[in-house]
Amino acid sequence: MSRSRHLLAAVVTALLLPVSTAAAATPSPGEHIAQALATTPVYVDDAYASAVPPAERRRLVRQIEKTDLPIKVVLTPLTKGDAFDGEADTLAAVLRDRLPQRELILITTDGSYTASLNGYEWPADTHQTRDAVAAVGFMDELRHAGLAARTAKAVELVAEGDGTAAYEEATSDLREPATDSDAPGDKAGTPWQQRGWGWGWAIAASALGTLLVLVVRRRRRKAPPPRSPFAHPQAVFAAARAADEAALRRRAEAEVLALGEAARSADTATTPGLQRALDAYAAASAVLDTAGTLPDLAGVLALVTEGRDALTATTPSPLPLCFFNPLHGRATHRTTWRPLGRRDKTPIASCTPCTHALRTHRAPEVLTTTSPSGTPIPYFELPADQSVWAATGYGSLLRGGDSLAARVGRRGLLAEWAGGEAGHRRS
Repeated sequence: MSRSRHLLAAVVTALLLPVSTAAAATPSPGEHIAQALATTPVYVDDAYASAVPPAERRRLVRQIEKTDLPIKVVLTPLTKGDAFDGEADTLAAVLRDRLPQRELILITTDGSYTASLNGYEWPADTHQTRDAVAAVGFMDELRHAGLAARTAKAVELVAEGDGTAAYEEATSDLREPATDSDAPGDKAGTPWQQRGWGWGWAIAASALGTLLVLVVRRRRRKAPPPRSPFAHPQAVFAAARAADEAALRRRAEAEVLALGEAARSADTATTPGLQRALDAYAAASAVLDTAGTLPDLAGVLALVTEGRDALTATTPSPLPLCFFNPLHGRATHRTTWRPLGRRDKTPIASCTPCTHALRTHRAPEVLTTTSPSGTPIPYFELPADQSVWAATGYGSLLRGGDSLAARVGRRGLLAEWAGGEAGHRRS
């Protein structure tokens, strides 16, 4: 009997061994793409075979080779639930880990907007890759262009090395100088004067208003609370578009790791902002360890942005992430904003959509948190002494050379953040 059992076990093992070996030999999607990039700088998934046919791929390869830059292009569909959870940043982090070269420029498709491309560069954004690739999505001449043409333009802008200027030019129509009337409620004159209505309409409206007041008083109904002047975000950058904290955490982890790697490999002699970058890395790591809300995770991204700027130092005063919602990405414009019900104006930095919303007297999408009473409110409506993010606006409200890392790292504010910020939960 014992011999029969041993024989049966041997047969089962022999049958399962080829299957196990085959499974082990099958590379993961990240490994598959990395292996393909070892032989060509352009990877095109079968789903995009018709959009980027072989002739276009060869043209892209020749274009990249002429730049003499370590550019890799990955055009693959990204959807929620796939190996990268639909996140271009996750794809980039995975490929960064699997590709051998220290210097890498990566251009990928985007997981949220199929017509967009994302740009990444390691160990630092020397060629302004992020802005260069982002500019492609705002160029009028490429509005109806195919994926191959947009990718070729992205490679061209990266090679030129002036991506920030290209991005600013492409978005110039959305970044006109702000005026005092940019904020909601600042427009001069009454609604009747603005629209040219006659006094007859005004008198009729006044009479109607009086009648409505009488009706309300008779019914003795309590007036409803005023509507929030801010639109709660329905679709925000990357994981936050679906309020997916887990996906956003993965993105934050990848960003922190990338910053740490870039800081460790930076040359101390040629990187004057290295200590500032290391401080930002330490603060981002500390916040990430206990982050339990979207505002906390957004703070991690803001700290990483500050650290990355300290390493590259391409501009003297780089803009921080968007004040209204840092998950929108880096701000593109500085303006003044007057909160509803207040006379004073606050200098802030906002992204292109939020700036456009203010300029057209619409409410920008804001990052929300939970108030002590349990209701969702804009994060900046928390008292400044209870929230380091409200106190700093994720960098917009800092002045005089102060840094977000320093504010987070101070013992008093860090204690407040740990007890107050992490205690607030976004609904």
